[in-house]
Amino acid sequence: MSNDENVGEKLTAPPDFDGPTSNRRMTDVLCTLLLLGMWISMTGLGIYGMQNGDYRLILYPLDYDGNVCGTDKGDIDMTDYPYLYYVNDYSGGVCVRECPKLEGLADPYTLVTYDGLFHVNGSFVTEEDIDMADYSTSNNTLDCTESLCYPDGNPESSYNSFGVMQGNGFAYYALDTYQVFWRCVFTDEGTEKLNPIVNPNGDRFKEDVIDMATQNENIKEGYDVWHNLFGDMWTSRFFILALGFGAPIVVGFFYTFMLRVPGVLPIMVWFSVFATIGIVFAGAWYAGDQATKWKTADPITQTESEINIATYSSYALYAVGGLLVLLFLFMRKRIQLAMGCVKEASKAILKMPLIIMFPVLQGLGFMVFMIAWTVYAVNIASMGEFSTNVFAAGNLQITVRSFEFSDFVKKCGWYMLFCFFWSGQFILALGEIIFAMAVAKWYFAREKSKIGSLTVISSITTSMWYHSGTAAFGSLIIAIIKMIRSFIAYLQKKADEMDSSIAKAILCCCQCMFFCLEKCMKFINKNAYIQTAIFGSSFCTSAKESFFLILRNAARVGAITYVSGGVVFVGKVFICTLTTGISYFALDHYLRNELYSLIGPLVFIAFISWFIAGMFMSIYDMGIATILQCFVADEEMFSSDQMYAEGSLKTWVDNHGEK
Repeated sequence: MSNDENVGEKLTAPPDFDGPTSNRRMTDVLCTLLLLGMWISMTGLGIYGMQNGDYRLILYPLDYDGNVCGTDKGDIDMTDYPYLYYVNDYSGGVCVRECPKLEGLADPYTLVTYDGLFHVNGSFVTEEDIDMADYSTSNNTLDCTESLCYPDGNPESSYNSFGVMQGNGFAYYALDTYQVFWRCVFTDEGTEKLNPIVNPNGDRFKEDVIDMATQNENIKEGYDVWHNLFGDMWTSRFFILALGFGAPIVVGFFYTFMLRVPGVLPIMVWFSVFATIGIVFAGAWYAGDQATKWKTADPITQTESEINIATYSSYALYAVGGLLVLLFLFMRKRIQLAMGCVKEASKAILKMPLIIMFPVLQGLGFMVFMIAWTVYAVNIASMGEFSTNVFAAGNLQITVRSFEFSDFVKKCGWYMLFCFFWSGQFILALGEIIFAMAVAKWYFAREKSKIGSLTVISSITTSMWYHSGTAAFGSLIIAIIKMIRSFIAYLQKKADEMDSSIAKAILCCCQCMFFCLEKCMKFINKNAYIQTAIFGSSFCTSAKESFFLILRNAARVGAITYVSGGVVFVGKVFICTLTTGISYFALDHYLRNELYSLIGPLVFIAFISWFIAGMFMSIYDMGIATILQCFVADEEMFSSDQMYAEGSLKTWVDNHGEK
């Protein structure tokens, strides 16, 4: 294309160009100062929150009287009573030493009240079973009497009494529980035993108990799912940590290492394709086979829901396997084409093995930030205010204290969210500049034998010293877009509450528009970072030059960039699938009888492994993008006999770039 077609002037090599320029200056310094100012102000807010707030208000539950269980925050010292036992569905509860574990599962003749335990004839639960805090000094206590809580000594009458009031009073029955985040949640077995005793003819019992366990009418229908999911996640927590984080890291290191070995790439890629399909179909067959065995067992030891879950999982996996077959058939030529790009990226990584560790360093950096950010955010959130809510129970007034965020805390929350977005994107952006610089140094090296892991170290120091501002500039743009999207999401929630169809439609369109804008800006940023890595220019200059450089070579760059994503996708699917498959057999072998379902832990492990797989495969994604931009820049700046590109790379791009 010519200049008349508004595609910019072709690149000209700087004097004495011999790879990424060594004569650099600090770029976009103002953005560096703004980023530092943001971190300083965030730290200041965090310190203010630590001095004026108390993180325990966020982490620990609040009882009906405004005391924080497990702390001395409130009128009564609850240090020895860290758990909350719910008494009504207004979130009113009392602090207890331990969440009660009852051998009898339910005692309909013992009531947990705002002022201790209330017993009638037939009770078997004692104060030792439910060790409740002493509320005798509180001004909000309400005492049970037989007329208020247990008229005629009848459990059914008790359920409809002023004291219990179907879960809306100041007393409720002693039930077996388990703890979730210091809250005592009623077990299904306990509520099922209590139901026919206190409400034999009613149909609202389960709903009332769910209210008391969840305090949220909007999630009543999903209570059982979340109830069992949390239990399964807690039971399998060590397996999730080991398999969710450890296994994909091991598989990812192995996969990326094998891709570097000459001649292994095609084998690894096609093996990954067939292994992924095979694992999915094997999982489908295994789930179906298990469902059949459970259904025909005599006696049947699995619940009907577990058999149905296994059966439907089998059908779903067969469907996923079929879709993967069609997808890989459609992508087979693109995968072959993309392997050429990966071969060149593999050559660069082979020369710089330390670069494989870089995503781990990024992860550690992000973890350090998240620790500080979380501490600050929790303490800031704890600067809220207590409010008192009063509910009528017949002629009685039931008091419940709650914790609400002030306007100042809400504004601080939005600012902390912005800090999270900008810092997270900055870590990613700086990593892209460092990686691009290392690959560009490899590409523009006449003697590639001099390239090694020291090249990665020099790229880290150079990028951090000279181009942190450019990373801050690009990440600031993405952070602003994310903040706009977050505010739109907030407005969408308000529109849902108002049930405004027009507002929801408009906001949905806005959300879609800014989502597309974010994707476009990430593409522009990535290529701008590559230009900065090569020429040392500022963000705006780099964005302009990279945009026109790609525009002048749109056919080749577009085709190769698109198809090279095939190998990256296959690698992510392989790492995620293999990890999830290993996790399934491990959980099935060790925890089958302790879990309600394997699906919850497996989905969580799959999510973590997909994220980690993306971290590893991003090495190749950024490597391919850098090599392509280096090649087209090399082609514009030098004649064919002076180009830095090796003969195999030049031939490969010319042969495949226009297809």
